[in-house]
Amino acid sequence: MSDLFQSARKHQPLAARMRPDSLAQYVGQAHLLGPGKPLREAVERGQLHSMVLWGPPGVGKTTFARLLARECDARFATLSAVLAGVKEIRQAVAEAEQHHAQYGRGTILFVDEVHRFNKAQQDAFLPYVEEGTVTFVGATTENPAFELNNALLSRCRVYLLRSIAEEDLLGLMNRALREDEELARRDVTIEPEVLRKIALAADGDARSALNLLEIACDLAREEGGRFVIDEGVLTEVLSADVRRFDKGGDYFYDQISAMHKSVRGSDPDAALYWFARMLDGGCDPLYVARRVVRMASEDIGNADPRALQLALNAWDVQERLGSPEGELAIAQAVAYLAVAAKSNAVYTAYKRVIADVRRDPSYDVPVHLRNAPTKLAKSMAHGADYRYAHDEPDAFAAGENYFPEEIASRSYYQPVPRGLELKIGEKLEKLRSLNRQSPQQRYSKIEDD
Repeated sequence: MSDLFQSARKHQPLAARMRPDSLAQYVGQAHLLGPGKPLREAVERGQLHSMVLWGPPGVGKTTFARLLARECDARFATLSAVLAGVKEIRQAVAEAEQHHAQYGRGTILFVDEVHRFNKAQQDAFLPYVEEGTVTFVGATTENPAFELNNALLSRCRVYLLRSIAEEDLLGLMNRALREDEELARRDVTIEPEVLRKIALAADGDARSALNLLEIACDLAREEGGRFVIDEGVLTEVLSADVRRFDKGGDYFYDQISAMHKSVRGSDPDAALYWFARMLDGGCDPLYVARRVVRMASEDIGNADPRALQLALNAWDVQERLGSPEGELAIAQAVAYLAVAAKSNAVYTAYKRVIADVRRDPSYDVPVHLRNAPTKLAKSMAHGADYRYAHDEPDAFAAGENYFPEEIASRSYYQPVPRGLELKIGEKLEKLRSLNRQSPQQRYSKIEDD
C-alpha cells in the first residue's frame, strides 16, 4: 500500500508534490501566519473558527485549509462551488455529523470558489455554521463584500491572502530542486538569473512558479548526463505566458483604480505603469480609452478642457488604427492628464445637483423663463419680463434669476484656483458680485453661497 501511495505521489504535478506538510513549510502570508500573529496562534492552539480566505490564485488558500485541519486534528472535507449544489452541501454536513458521532472529531468543510454559489446555496450553510456542525472555510478570488451574503460573512472572519513575494518563490523553487525526488534525480542545473525570471513570470502565483519550473525541467538540454535550463529553454517555456489579469474581476478593477488614482495624483510614471500592466495582462485598450475620458471630466474638468479633447482623440485613434499606434495615443493622453491642472469642481457640482433634484419636489419653471409659442401661453404671461442677456451691458443681465423661485439662492459650481478655472472663478465672482449689487434682483433671495 505504501508503494502504491508513493507511486501515485510520484506522478502528481510538482505543485502537488511540494504541498507543505506543516506551517513551517508554508510559503508566504507572514502577515497572517508569522510568529505571534493571532491566526498563527489560534491554529497552534487548535482554536478553529469559520473563515473566508480571499486572494489571487496560487497563494495557498487550499493548502492553508488542509494544514488547518492537520494542525487542529480535524477531518478535512471539500466542496467545489463550480460542481456542487444544496444537495451536496447537505450530504457533506451529514457526513460531518456522522464522523463526529463515531470519532468525536470536528470537520473543516473547505468550499473552493465559494463566490460561485448563489444566495440560496450560501444560505444553506448558515444553520450548520451557526451550530458548529462544521467549521466553514471558503476560498474566493473575488471581493467577499460583493460576492457573499452578509448573513454568511457575519459568521466568518475574512482573511486577505497576498501574492507570494519573488524571494519566497525563489526559495520554494530552490527547495523543489533540492528535495523533490524526481527533479533531484535529473540533476538539473539552472542559473540564478533564469530562475529569477521564472519567479517574475509566475507573478506571485506559487502554483504557476512550480508548474513553469517543471515544464522547464522537462525541456532542459542534456549535457554530459546533466540537464541544463538556460535562456533558450526559458524562452520556449514562457512563449505562451500570460500574466495574471482577471478581466472583470477584482484584479481588473484594482489595476484600473490604481491607474485612475495615479492620474488624479499627478504621477505620469505610475499612471503609465498601470496602463502597461493592464495591456500586458490582455486588457482591451478601448476599455482604458473610455476610462481615460472619464478621468478627463472627473478630475481635470475645466481646469484644462484640452484634456477631454485629447482623451477623445486617443480613443478615436485606437478605434481607427488599432495597436500599437492606438495604444501610444492612449499613453500620450494618460501622461497629459496626469500632469494637467486638476479640478473636480464640475464633478462635485454635478453630484450635488443630482442629489438635490432627486430629493426636492418638482419645482415649476419660473414664468419669465417659460416658452410662449402660442397665444394662450402669451396670455398667461409666459416669458414676460424676460431680460435678453445680449441686450444688457456686457451681455449679462445682472440680478436675473434662472432657478425655480423656491431655490433661487442655490450655488453648485465652485471653480478651483488652478489652470483655466482660476480665470473662470474670477469671472464668476465678478458676475455674482454684480448680481448682489443689482437693483433689478428678481428675487431677494439671490445671493452667493
